[in-house]
Amino acid sequence: MEIGVEIGVATAAYQIEGAVAEDGRVPSIWDTFSHTPGRTLDGDTGDVACDHYHRMPEDVALMADLGVDAYRFSIAWPRASNLDFYDRLVDALLERGIAPLPTLFHWDLPQSIEDEGGWLSRSTAERFAEYAGHVADRLGDRVRRWITLNEPFVHMAQGYALGTHAPGHALLLGALPVAHHQLLAHGLAVAALRERGATQVMITNNCSPVLPASDDDADLAAAAVYDAFQNRLFNDPVLLGEYPDFIAGALGDVVRDGDLAAIRAPLDALGINYYNPTRVGAPPDDADLPFDIRPIEGVPTTAFGWPVVPSGLRDLLVGLRDRYGAALPPIYITENGCSTEDGTADRFRIDFLDAHLRALDDAAAAGVDVRGYFVWSLLDNFEWAEGYSQRFGLVRVDFETGERTPKDSYRWLRDSIRSGRWRR
Repeated sequence: MEIGVEIGVATAAYQIEGAVAEDGRVPSIWDTFSHTPGRTLDGDTGDVACDHYHRMPEDVALMADLGVDAYRFSIAWPRASNLDFYDRLVDALLERGIAPLPTLFHWDLPQSIEDEGGWLSRSTAERFAEYAGHVADRLGDRVRRWITLNEPFVHMAQGYALGTHAPGHALLLGALPVAHHQLLAHGLAVAALRERGATQVMITNNCSPVLPASDDDADLAAAAVYDAFQNRLFNDPVLLGEYPDFIAGALGDVVRDGDLAAIRAPLDALGINYYNPTRVGAPPDDADLPFDIRPIEGVPTTAFGWPVVPSGLRDLLVGLRDRYGAALPPIYITENGCSTEDGTADRFRIDFLDAHLRALDDAAAAGVDVRGYFVWSLLDNFEWAEGYSQRFGLVRVDFETGERTPKDSYRWLRDSIRSGRWRR
């Protein structure tokens, strides 16, 4: 197997940093959400998380020992007034030969912006572009590659449509303006980053192959609708400059002249997060949504209950190539990983990563231009509404003491990297 891709690890600010009231950081929607009773499992919060804010040198040393090429992390918008921590992080990475790949928004919107409408308001897109420019002014002399948004579909669906993530709105299809305003924010941020010398800009979308529950026309129609929301809603505008037809109609006057041109600003790459396929059938008559998600039977599941289907990664990438053709830029797998319950002897994770890397190799052999693969995650961390119950890390974190313990999967990945297994 010779994938020949950049190998990295990924994290997100609110999930690992802690230090939520230090050095000028302002409250985020996740501070508010996690401190609201009943919103997170066991009332867990990201107040301390992995304490990465104070233990960053130790975590960079772990990455250096692992041998990764790059580190995908997010910059906390609530820390925009004081970016000293990210200055130190970028310098520490570069000193170790690790390329920084920052994401500008990984769901931690400042609460003050949410109070003014959040992503339901067009003004948030404009403020995001200002923030992107501010960060690039500070770090752009050393950082040339950027991701604008992480998984805008998930943030819209969980945060605004279903209410299971911050900010906790349950608007169902009334959340669609959030999609457009996030995409507009991406487009405006691309322009701001380009003005400051960025050489590679991408967006990261969470995509899933959609499996119809049967060949019944109603199931096929429901699967097509789900595919439009999960996959096409955030890929079609950035790659083709248009929304899927029925979604375009639902957006009405939210879309203004010139918006789609801004959103379709040329990308240097497309980030894809892959975890599993989704099986979809027709909804029951009294359903609020036009699709029904069904279990995928006969496959292993992670500790989160997610089905493990490595071949879905190949199918997804080949499907994107077939759908978008020449409009599809090179792809980075910006997240792939699993939660397990097997402690540091995590054979399940080793098998998961090995199988997905083989699927990535299959996609490359089929002609898909894949440039990078980032494991989610370096560290066990705060898993959003699930608190600390799900462990995705290559490194175990004791959330009482902060102690880091590399797992067997960490050593497996380190040995694989050192052997040159994925180098052409």
